Amino acid sequence: MAYSKNEHYDERVTGALKKHYKNAIELLGDNPRREGLLKTPERMAKAMQFFTQGYNLDAHEILNSAKFHEDISEMILVKDIEIYSLCEHHLLPFFGKAHVAYIPNGWITGLSKIARAVDVFARRLQVQERLTTEILQAIQQTLNPLGVAVVIEASHLCMMMRGVQKQNSVTTTSAFFGEFQKNETRSEFVKLISANLH
Repeated sequence: MAYSKNEHYDERVTGALKKHYKNAIELLGDNPRREGLLKTPERMAKAMQFFTQGYNLDAHEILNSAKFHEDISEMILVKDIEIYSLCEHHLLPFFGKAHVAYIPNGWITGLSKIARAVDVFARRLQVQERLTTEILQAIQQTLNPLGVAVVIEASHLCMMMRGVQKQNSVTTTSAFFGEFQKNETRSEFVKLISANLH
């Protein structure tokens, strides 16, 4: 039985991007007709659609799809959520981990929905600072919790491969709402994301 990939892409977008990538390869000094590069424009066109699929997704819909009424008001934390995004300044990847917590106010959502909501915003052309606040705002607006906290730690290839070329730098961004603006709650959150509990 022959192997076949089952992926769906917008043919119009794929075709238009393919032409641009073929031109880009030529402008950079290589031959897009040589064997190794023959399918590269199409691969790039499909890859970019995959990397930016967040534009076609709605974080509020995802969070609402598994929204349950619960009378609890303790912190819920999903930490070490892997993120892969593209820096909007150079279209180079940045990657790392997101830690997301909220304190319910009558409503909770499925744990996987938190990770999916993170991906909605990560799979767009981004800056880490905006990514952090977009995740917080989506949870705040959908669940109306007592508090939300988001911390992202990421390495940026635009700093590692070019520019200052600092290989070990990590950028940390944070956003806090409601109860997490209080020192005691914020400290508990920071302690939990720093702990190795598993």
